[in-house]
Amino acid sequence: MPTDTVVHQLAIRVGNKLRDEQLMLATAESCTGGMVAAAITDISGSSAWFERGFVTYSNLAKTEMIGVPAALIEQHGAVSEPVAKAMAEGALRNSRAQVSVSITGLAGPAGGSEAKPVGTVCFGWSNRLHTQQIETQHFKGDREQVRTQAAAHVLRKLLEFLDQRER
Repeated sequence: MPTDTVVHQLAIRVGNKLRDEQLMLATAESCTGGMVAAAITDISGSSAWFERGFVTYSNLAKTEMIGVPAALIEQHGAVSEPVAKAMAEGALRNSRAQVSVSITGLAGPAGGSEAKPVGTVCFGWSNRLHTQQIETQHFKGDREQVRTQAAAHVLRKLLEFLDQRER
């Protein structure tokens, strides 16, 4: 399936920015299942700025692959800002990248609750110099729409995060 045009264009912009700043990116993805890493690696030359991607779909994968504490997942749930923060930090800790992003959410159609409805997605952005940013967004639409919106959002905010890093 071709990458969404918006996601592809954002991945190109992110790649140009990372290449210009000589930075490497790592991703930690759950509900997007590697969609961001796929969009990035669709771009020729991405090996110059993409270090690795972790698809940590299960809670156990989050713990085993990138060191998210099981107790943190138990306390807050996999779809939470504390877990998104730990995922972004874990992606950096377990890579040679200088910048990371994380995504964990409920793409649906099942799995939501009143407290965390389908479309709830938590994000993290981190680098080795500054405290990471975390946030939660609520997207509308079917499973594919939620996943695509989440991928676009994480890349759009990564551009802002990189711009803030320069100040």
